[in-house]
Amino acid sequence: MSYAAPPHYNVVMICLADSNVRVLEAVETLDYFDSQTVQLARHIAPLDAWNLIMEDPQSMLRLAFRVRDMVSSLFGVKSIGGFSGNPAKAVTVGDHLDFFLVEYVDSDTLVLTERDRHLDVMTCISTDGPSISITSSVRVHNRFGQAYMIPVGIAHKSIVRNMLNQLRRKLSD
Repeated sequence: MSYAAPPHYNVVMICLADSNVRVLEAVETLDYFDSQTVQLARHIAPLDAWNLIMEDPQSMLRLAFRVRDMVSSLFGVKSIGGFSGNPAKAVTVGDHLDFFLVEYVDSDTLVLTERDRHLDVMTCISTDGPSISITSSVRVHNRFGQAYMIPVGIAHKSIVRNMLNQLRRKLSD
């Protein structure tokens, strides 16, 4: 599947060397970067992984998104609401998965972004056989974005690790 961005999208991303992982820009210039990989019992498409992970969003995340939206609204940042748990059968560029915009999709890669006044976030779910990675890259735009990323950066790694472990358990049954 080839990728062509609709003209109204400001798509900026690069592919990391020797992989199908996409990030916002060169890793050394990012304000935040995290990539975690697990081996699954079998290959799974990135969208199927998203659906399995999000079918039962972690309760801690629901609370975190409520707090995030309350605080962020004070700084003119749009509300995102969190994860709905609603599965998607298929996606194309320009679709949304909850608050994320689908900016790239092929059989081994799903790139999701959220761009706002305080920061740009790109999450890439990529597969290589039974190996699956979730890679997040962030570019901060202002002081609120810097402050925002302090707690988010700390919590993010643990949240993604839990999501990947949950996915691995679901597929080992």
